[in-house]
Amino acid sequence: MQFLETAIQGVIRIRPQVYTDQRGSFREQFRNDRFKQEGLCHDFVQDNVSISTRGVIRGMHYQIIQPQIKLVTVLKGSVVDVAVDLRKHSPTYGKYVSLILSEQNMEMLYIPEGFAHGFQSLEDGTIFSYKCSDYYCPEGERSIVWSDPDINIHWPIQPPVLSHKDVQNPRLSTLTEQDLPV
Repeated sequence: MQFLETAIQGVIRIRPQVYTDQRGSFREQFRNDRFKQEGLCHDFVQDNVSISTRGVIRGMHYQIIQPQIKLVTVLKGSVVDVAVDLRKHSPTYGKYVSLILSEQNMEMLYIPEGFAHGFQSLEDGTIFSYKCSDYYCPEGERSIVWSDPDINIHWPIQPPVLSHKDVQNPRLSTLTEQDLPV
């Protein structure tokens, strides 16, 4: 596995070693010892899987109670994956990292606590998988709107398909201190 820094400190792009032959391919998706060696969280407690149609945006979500580190990847299809830095004292506060995760490139993204996360499915039937370092806590869930003009995330498919909840999320600039990660 290769662990590659991104433009925002703490967000790590991970390229697994892939073994391919006439039968298909094999890769290690997660190795506790390698993550520990890189100084990354390796105590994941919950795995989630979503299946999305083309154009769906899920996000931009984060938790202020039981904040989660996430390790995300695509098992089938492709997405534009986005992590927005919400760490108040970070030099990259309000900035984002975006990259394509796909079944072809088999890459993963490690997202630390203090980030809003979301993705847009680029294909019908995209299967997205993510490991979380803590359990989902509905009372602690917060979100920012996918189209926040101050962040200006480039979403390639317009108009997107959105949940009723995600359409109503607030802009980052309107959040109170209590609604931001610690």
